[in-house]
Amino acid sequence: MIQKNPSFPLPARIRHIPIKRIFDILFSSFALVVLSPIFLLIAGLISITSPGKVVYGHVRIGRGGRPFKCYKFRSMYTDADKRLLEILINCPEKKAEWERTFKLKDDPRVTPIGKFLRKTSLDELPQFWNVLLGDLSVVGPRPVVAQELAFHFREKSEKILMIRPGMTGLWQVSGRNDTSYEERIRLDEEYIDSRSFWKDLKLIFKTVICLFSRKGAY
Repeated sequence: MIQKNPSFPLPARIRHIPIKRIFDILFSSFALVVLSPIFLLIAGLISITSPGKVVYGHVRIGRGGRPFKCYKFRSMYTDADKRLLEILINCPEKKAEWERTFKLKDDPRVTPIGKFLRKTSLDELPQFWNVLLGDLSVVGPRPVVAQELAFHFREKSEKILMIRPGMTGLWQVSGRNDTSYEERIRLDEEYIDSRSFWKDLKLIFKTVICLFSRKGAY
């Protein structure tokens, strides 16, 4: 007698991998292969226009409070830290902006090609490697630095570190740098409270639209 629709149980290791992580691995692997010519082009432009490493890793705080290097194409001059210190000492307005958002709208540390990369978010393409490694997810809360947790998230830090941060998320499709810091935190919390695989797919689609509009990018 032939059994109809036999079921073949998956190995335990595979059964316990969340669908979100499986999607992250497949999506990032595909992106790294397909976008490799663009990676090479950007690397060449950075090398020609500004001396220094092509890719750099900035330490962010990941799931469970684990620090990791978040990779980006270098968009700043190699003496960016020195330039930032001079700005914070000599320009009170810039200092206040930095303390409020941890960003500078007209940032003199950014190279000419870096400005283009940031406007188009092409500087973030190396983060697909972070996704493959498991540091990031394709969709999630914003990856933050330790100072942001201490000064802004505070008692909400534990919640924001429950899951992997993402390359994109609600913040990315809600105005990005045009939103206040309080709004960014609210959006991160909203994502955690309502996250689902289908919502992730919608956010990826909306992100593509936002990248073409460049709204809130600088």
